[in-house]
Amino acid sequence: MAMEPEIPQRIARFTPLADVLARLDALIEPVAPRMCELAAAAGLTLAADVVAAAPIPAAARALRDGWAVASEATADAGAYAPAPLASAAQVEVGAPLPPGADAVAALDAVAVRDGLALALAPVAPGEGVLATGADAAAGATLLERGRRLARLHVALLAAAGITSVSVRVPRLRLLRARPANDAVIDAAIACIADGVAAMGAIAESVEPNRTANDLASALPNADYDAVVVVGGTGSGRDDRTVRMLASIGEVHAHGIALLPGETSAFASLRGRPVLVLPGRLDAALAAWHMIGQAMLAGLAASREPLRLRTAKLTHKVASMVGFSELVPVRGEHASATPIASGYVPLSGLAQANGWVLIPPESEGYPAGAEVVIRPWP
Repeated sequence: MAMEPEIPQRIARFTPLADVLARLDALIEPVAPRMCELAAAAGLTLAADVVAAAPIPAAARALRDGWAVASEATADAGAYAPAPLASAAQVEVGAPLPPGADAVAALDAVAVRDGLALALAPVAPGEGVLATGADAAAGATLLERGRRLARLHVALLAAAGITSVSVRVPRLRLLRARPANDAVIDAAIACIADGVAAMGAIAESVEPNRTANDLASALPNADYDAVVVVGGTGSGRDDRTVRMLASIGEVHAHGIALLPGETSAFASLRGRPVLVLPGRLDAALAAWHMIGQAMLAGLAASREPLRLRTAKLTHKVASMVGFSELVPVRGEHASATPIASGYVPLSGLAQANGWVLIPPESEGYPAGAEVVIRPWP
């Protein structure tokens, strides 16, 4: 006897991407800040401004190897009429200036004869000197909150004598909605985990779950700030992720007007955001790029801008009005070649090195149009 099939989960409407992002912004609260040793802070997001407690440097220092001198004593010096110096001390780069010195003469601008230092050329006041507070005045902001610390920032702060900073480090749980050995979902999880780490957050990938009940039991506790689930967003026989979330939390959108990625969902559980991505690699990456990264930036209170660049399209791109569309492109120098639209095959993803976002009110762009390329993936 044939059994009546279970009613599949359905998408009732496609929510505009802008509305999803606005709801996400309203829901998310930044995670609590914590102190971190500077040496371990590269890649993390600052939770507070880094401020110079005192002038940097606190005292004038030599900017070059040479002789610390009183510049006034060298005013009339010349190669044929050396000026005697009451005091001249040889200093190295970074050394504090001795009392009475206000300049550092080059090594060959001072000669020592019979124990007497002689200036062979005039030296201007402040020449060869890093003045007190030249790097930063007391109270100056060295880096603003919301910035992600690059290794160069860490080096600069270390040189300024900073030893620890306040940071926000979101923790995300990554879940698979289907059993093990799904190569596409595993690939999406791995790529997203790399992206999470690159944004200064922590990602934990949980072992695959075989049923909706298993998935519900694996959802986050207080140790996690957000969840990303990959798979189970469509209307297939085994697609139950969104329905399960609706039974234990609140689904804010299932079906987002974003191509690829239209079956994505956004929910919340116990006040924490849950992003559900399609089990298709191109769709999962596109939805993570537009929604997941915004979610993670909100949790970290990040103000780090995307690294965008412009280029001109080599071919026209058509798009469906009413849907935001991410089109993968191959950018080379000042040009960008569209790879595909709608479904993006793996061979196309392999060629891409950027995205172009087409807004929902546009039918696309003609060849030669200047577009903004977003970072990949």
